[in-house]
Amino acid sequence: MKNHFYSNGKLLLTSEYLVLDGAEALAIPTVYGQSLEVKDGLGNVSKWTSYDHENKSWFEAVFQADDAFSILSFSDKKMAETLQHILAEAKKLNPNFLSEKSGIEVVSRLDFPRNWGLGSSSTLINNIAQWAEVDAFKLLKNSFGGSGYDIACAQNNVPVLYSNKTSPPLVKKVSLNWNFSEELFFVYLNKKQDSKQSISHYNQLGENKKAYLEKVNQITQNLLPAKTLEDFENLIAQHENLLSEMLQLPKIKDRLFSDFRGSVKSLGGWGGDFVLVTRKEAPDYFKSKGFSTVIPFQKMIK
Repeated sequence: MKNHFYSNGKLLLTSEYLVLDGAEALAIPTVYGQSLEVKDGLGNVSKWTSYDHENKSWFEAVFQADDAFSILSFSDKKMAETLQHILAEAKKLNPNFLSEKSGIEVVSRLDFPRNWGLGSSSTLINNIAQWAEVDAFKLLKNSFGGSGYDIACAQNNVPVLYSNKTSPPLVKKVSLNWNFSEELFFVYLNKKQDSKQSISHYNQLGENKKAYLEKVNQITQNLLPAKTLEDFENLIAQHENLLSEMLQLPKIKDRLFSDFRGSVKSLGGWGGDFVLVTRKEAPDYFKSKGFSTVIPFQKMIK
């Protein structure tokens, strides 16, 4: 037996936070992702090794080949317990998963830096779901939780409109025919945002989220057919203003890049990971500010 699985990374262009409550979100799968290779092992133990984008091992664990996936050794206890939980939940969804009780060897490989926030967890969930032949959205819900847009990106090779207001979630493939895409860039802010902390802050808000949700849905719909860069910038400015008001947090541009001529939009949890920026001068500007990872839109999108 030898099986190979792959899942795309993700970026959330619209409806951050509100996607948790059914907002329609525009999400893109990235050219970066994670692979998973499973092959026969020896004896009654199973070994798991995770490699980063530089082919360096960052996590190892050995499990007993039993129904409980008992942990025998590990390089990171918390990660080993998390992985054990995911495997156990996958087996609940498919009792035939790993029923042979024979050892296997599993190797996972990221092709992006772990701190980029492109979905090291969601790509892992989707790869395990493929391996176990279970619904990845259910596996996510039963393990990490979350909106599920990242699973939609993991499974699709084109941008999607996503909403979890239905079951199963709504996933609609879309084309982004923006003739100004050469003026769009993704900038890494040299900091990984804590997703759990961001979601906790959002969940504690007392504001009426429904009004914001409806407005953000309209912005998402208007963004798809945007004809000019000016139209695009106006829409993402509206989006930033709405989210800043709802979250009671300052916009990233006001806080860090107030002298930048173009637009800056947060993606996902505010305060870290990547931002979407506009204008051809963006790479020079952000590199001069110490943000060296600037990726053109077309080189990031799947």
